[in-house]
Amino acid sequence: MSEQTTNTQEPQFAIQRIYIKDVSFESPKAPEIFLKEWKPAVNLDLNTRQNTLEDSMYEVVLTISATAKIDEDVAFIAEIQQAGIFLIKGLDGDTISHMLGAFCPNLLFPYARAALDSLVIKGSFPALMLAPINFDALYAQELERMQQQGSTQKQ
Repeated sequence: MSEQTTNTQEPQFAIQRIYIKDVSFESPKAPEIFLKEWKPAVNLDLNTRQNTLEDSMYEVVLTISATAKIDEDVAFIAEIQQAGIFLIKGLDGDTISHMLGAFCPNLLFPYARAALDSLVIKGSFPALMLAPINFDALYAQELERMQQQGSTQKQ
């Protein structure tokens, strides 16, 4: 073994597993909702959270909730918690935080989008066809919000 490999730790990133943690679908106004013209108002909620499983192993959970209404009637509520287990080693705390807050959700999003579309289609509604989401921008906004909140609390 060379001296170089024992003294430096190369940065490592590996996907260990991607899985659905929780899924939910309901159509409380079916079948009457199918008789209405399909011009829904769709509300999307997006959330991420992270858990440290053990040294260098992290779980990231991306939650997407979609509620479609026609007038005041709820056509459907669909929610997916798409999760992944990631190995992240040899990086500083800020970089790990960015990986968990932006990079990993970017990896999970296509799986969550496909699962959510499948749920909605199986409920006999048109697919949602969610546009890509810029998790880097969302992460930067959250950091800025936390910094502003921190400076406000100090005053």
